[in-house]
Amino acid sequence: MSFKKIIEPLKNRLKEKGFESQLPLQKVVWSKIKGGMSMFCIAPKNAGKTTTMIMSVIQKLNGQAFEDAPRALIFVKDKQAALDLESEFKNYIKGTDLRIYCAYDEYNIELQREDLFLGTDIVIATPKRLNKIFYLNGINLNKLQMFIVDDAEFLFRNSNFEEVARTPQSLVKCQYLIFSTKFDSRFERWQETFMFNSQTFIIK
Repeated sequence: MSFKKIIEPLKNRLKEKGFESQLPLQKVVWSKIKGGMSMFCIAPKNAGKTTTMIMSVIQKLNGQAFEDAPRALIFVKDKQAALDLESEFKNYIKGTDLRIYCAYDEYNIELQREDLFLGTDIVIATPKRLNKIFYLNGINLNKLQMFIVDDAEFLFRNSNFEEVARTPQSLVKCQYLIFSTKFDSRFERWQETFMFNSQTFIIK
């Protein structure tokens, strides 16, 4: 296994899934993400972006539940994407006690607030629903360590870009990871504000 200093439960799970070496994408970005760098990770479909992201979150959170407030927030395009990502996470968190919660529009918002109050480590959310919960004081983002957008192409439909960009205004310090198949010029607005110290990695 070519991943260095990886927590034991994740290492075991990777072995079970047949990972014998890093993917080309991971060779470029793994150590940088692990070191806390904020980045735009641009790579084609099936390059391993989602797997890399899941591994990075589990490693960053040390595979351990902690208090009640989430430490990782992942934006996705819709309910199905949230549920699919949650399912993928569950394939990798065996041996950890990390808690995952999905917040999407097609669910009672009061019940979501109650669920989040009970505590979670990772929140997978659609932009509009996350903001509604936040402005109703239904989620505490003060402990957030990772702000992630998965398959970021969806940001440029409807008002998703603006919805996602609101969240960093409430954060003090966080690692930002944007995964996409292409770099959009509108990302430059984020580079000039909350992602001013980020780097862009393009893998073809």
